[in-house]
Amino acid sequence: MDIGVSNSPPSYHVDPAATARKAEALGFESIWYAEHPILPVSSVSPFPGSPDGVIPESYAHFADPFICLARASAATTTIKLGTGIVLVPERNPLVLAKEIATLDLFSGGRFLFGIGAGWNREETEIMGGDFEHRWGQTREAIAVMKELWTTDEARFDGKYYRFPPVKSFPKPARKPHPPILLGSNAKNVLRWIVSWGDGWLPVRATPEVVEESRATLDTLAAEAGRDPASLTISVTGQPADRDLMRAYDAAGADRVVIRPSAVVGEEEMSRELERIAEAVLA
Repeated sequence: MDIGVSNSPPSYHVDPAATARKAEALGFESIWYAEHPILPVSSVSPFPGSPDGVIPESYAHFADPFICLARASAATTTIKLGTGIVLVPERNPLVLAKEIATLDLFSGGRFLFGIGAGWNREETEIMGGDFEHRWGQTREAIAVMKELWTTDEARFDGKYYRFPPVKSFPKPARKPHPPILLGSNAKNVLRWIVSWGDGWLPVRATPEVVEESRATLDTLAAEAGRDPASLTISVTGQPADRDLMRAYDAAGADRVVIRPSAVVGEEEMSRELERIAEAVLA
C-alpha cells in the first residue's frame, strides 16, 4: 500500500516545490492539493467535516492546486501529483482538460485526477455549477475531457457542454488519460467508478467501510467486464498512525493520504513531514 501526503489550508504558506521535494526524499508516493476557489461570506450549506456544520475559516485559504502541482512537478522526478480534490462543476472542462494534459505531459505521466462535485451550494452556484445535479454535470464534464484527451478532433453535444469539432493539444502522457478518482460518499459512487472512473477517493472512510466497499467494487467491476485490480481505493485525510495504516492495508486500500498539521514555512513543513515519515514509513 502506498502512502501519500496532502496539504492543509492555508496552503500558500509553504512553497509546494519545497514540500514535494522533501516528501519525495522521505519516500512518500504522492502529494495532493485540494481547492475551494472561493468561500462565500454568507452560506447556509453545512460543512460535512464537523458535527456542528460550521465551515472552517481556513477553507477560504486554498491556493490553486494546478499551480501548486506544477511547482511540485518541476522540483521532483518520481512522486505522483494528485488533486484531492478538484471541484469539477466549478471549472470549464475544455480549459481543465488542457491544464491536466499539460501537467501530465511535463511531469512524465505522474498526475492523479481526484475529483469532487462540492458540498457548498452557494460556492457551486456562484461558480456556474448546477448544484442540484452536480454529479450529473461532473460526469458530463469528464466525458468532455476524455474526448479532448483521446481524439485529434473532439466534439460534444450534451446537456451542459456543446461544441463543434475542436483541436486540443497536448495530449496527456498517461494513456488513455490520467486516472480519475471520485471523491464522494454518495450511495452510487462505486457504480459510477465502474462506469466512468478509475478509483475511489473517500474522506473519513473507516477500514471497515473500505473493506466492504472493496468487495462491492470488485464484484461490480467483474460484472461490467473491468479488471477489479485496475480500480483503486485511496483514503484521504488520515492521521499518521501505523496501526491505522495496517488496518487500511488489510482492508484493501491501495493508498492512504495523510494530512499534515497546518504549518508556516518550509522548515516547519520539513519537520512535520519527517514526523509523519517516522510514524508510518520508518
